[in-house]
Amino acid sequence: MNFENFEKKIGYSFKNKQLLSHALSHTSYINEHKKAKHESNERLEFLGDAIVDMVVSDYLYKNYKTEPEGVLTKWRACVVCEASFARVAKQLGYGDYLLLGRGEEATGGRTRSSVLADAFEAVIAAMYLDSDINTVSKWIISKLEGEIKLAVKGRTQKDYKTLLQEHVQHGERGKVAYKIISENGPDHAKTFCVDVFVDEKRIASGVGTSKKDAEQAAASEALKLLTKNK
Repeated sequence: MNFENFEKKIGYSFKNKQLLSHALSHTSYINEHKKAKHESNERLEFLGDAIVDMVVSDYLYKNYKTEPEGVLTKWRACVVCEASFARVAKQLGYGDYLLLGRGEEATGGRTRSSVLADAFEAVIAAMYLDSDINTVSKWIISKLEGEIKLAVKGRTQKDYKTLLQEHVQHGERGKVAYKIISENGPDHAKTFCVDVFVDEKRIASGVGTSKKDAEQAAASEALKLLTKNK
């Protein structure tokens, strides 16, 4: 697979393209192609998890000097989590470039939060190995700064519907509504697509493994569009 478009989306060009391919290789793909288990992105995910935890901790420690340890820990937990990573990965188009086995592909792996979050961590590790800690630290903060700000405000990934409602009310606009557009996959691995409307005008759509998650994803996308030029 040619990852050039993906590199443009994430804003980083790999010197070692094999590292990027490794980071996007799900275990289902490795198993199906009878490759060694260590060639999946699981080991990179392990390293990436540690890197992003350290980088976010460092950022919070240096930028919020008067906050106690307990508050910083709470904020970090809101940022360094599957929901946060999956949302950013979806925005950057990770799902289009994942290397998946046929079974994982058929059951919605490209939109599954756990798969996207794991790939997000793995790419961070690959970027670190391809460059240095300063480069990857700047990239991490550039992608997660919005999540950090929400955490500091007491908002987490789960509050996008509330944030959208407040934004609409503040702008003296009307009703926010959500509509399920489609349901795909078997009962144990369904994915939902939801459209969000403001004053009966479709604003954005979102995908999730539950109706609630899909609505949150749609609200997040709507907020991004509505505040883009603010």
